[in-house]
Amino acid sequence: MKITQFLLFLLILLSGILSCNRSKKPGPYSKYVLDEKLKQYRSQLDLLRKEFGGTYMLPDVSFYLFGMGNRDKYLYKKGELINCETGKTEYNWTFQSEMIVPNAYAVYGVTDKNQEIIIYEDEGGIWLLSDEGNDKINKTDCIIKLLEFTDHRYSEVLKVLHQEILINIIDSKPVPNYFVYKKPWRRDAAMMAMCLELTGNKDLIKEWVLKIQDPYDRNNGVMQGRPEEEADNLGQTLYLLSLFVDRNHEAIENVLKEIPKWEIEDTEAKYIRGRSDFQEVPVYQTKWLIFGLDKLDIDHGFSIPLIPDRYSSLFWWDYKDYHISGEEWTDEKYPYIGWARDHFYSEKNGLISNRDYPLTWETEASQADYEGMRIISSDFVDKKIAAPHTWHAAEVFLYLYEFK
Repeated sequence: MKITQFLLFLLILLSGILSCNRSKKPGPYSKYVLDEKLKQYRSQLDLLRKEFGGTYMLPDVSFYLFGMGNRDKYLYKKGELINCETGKTEYNWTFQSEMIVPNAYAVYGVTDKNQEIIIYEDEGGIWLLSDEGNDKINKTDCIIKLLEFTDHRYSEVLKVLHQEILINIIDSKPVPNYFVYKKPWRRDAAMMAMCLELTGNKDLIKEWVLKIQDPYDRNNGVMQGRPEEEADNLGQTLYLLSLFVDRNHEAIENVLKEIPKWEIEDTEAKYIRGRSDFQEVPVYQTKWLIFGLDKLDIDHGFSIPLIPDRYSSLFWWDYKDYHISGEEWTDEKYPYIGWARDHFYSEKNGLISNRDYPLTWETEASQADYEGMRIISSDFVDKKIAAPHTWHAAEVFLYLYEFK
């Protein structure tokens, strides 16, 4: 009897080990439910395009990205699931029909043998659901928080914008688009962080933030033989650090030492002036600096100058009275500029893509290596488009988040 009980115990233990990566609860991922979710999402997209500025034509390429947060990154297209790091196809099927459902973070397909395949991502991982079970795909574990946004007008669109931000976190680094940018940009990262704060996901970038020592990202252009030190990075760096450290952190001191380099004092105000995106935008730069200093409760004597500034209205969440309307521009190549301005002025001219996915992009950026988009399609390379793009996604997300 004891031997029998011992064998039974071993059988139960072995069964548990074999099923540790297999869920018996695939969740609401039936074809009917996914179809309804897609209809709801497309209905909201139609309303959004009518309420705001309309659409921007992206290449006619159907794909979806898996791997939110610090997970392995996968590209789905045309029946293939491709490891984005290696470029190798890890799964492939011959689908007679497929359905990409971005707001469910899922792809549904029916094979030529009438087998249903569902690839989906949730807070716990990336899963492959088939007749053989529900298997976990990602090797790198990372828990994320995915909200329903049920009290928001554009709940399903917010889910997709949130995904386009989370998908571009890689090894804790918040990048604009991980196919074309290898390093984070402080501007983009700060806007992403605002979204991550709202959704309880800021710890996804904590490891990267805590490694920051340089006050500048040194990504943009070259001045006197080296990458530019952009003055707005000071405030953005302070804000990012404030999410995890106090004013006594070493990196904070590194930023404070740089401030005098850009300091201007006249009869009206003490502020900073330098270059950002190849231009002097002292109002925008000073707003960021004061915002970062205030987040860390650091006393300062800075005030925002009342002078024309092309970027002043990009800072829409505070200090709105310190602004003089002047030479302002928008460009479909950099749609985050238009969305930020709309948010500042409470206008609705911003564009999203004509696709279900992705909704966001950036075109012809000076420092982007568009060759990285070839894994998706040469159309993106030829047209110099990175999609999705996190600054764009963050600006749209933060604006729509206010629509209850």
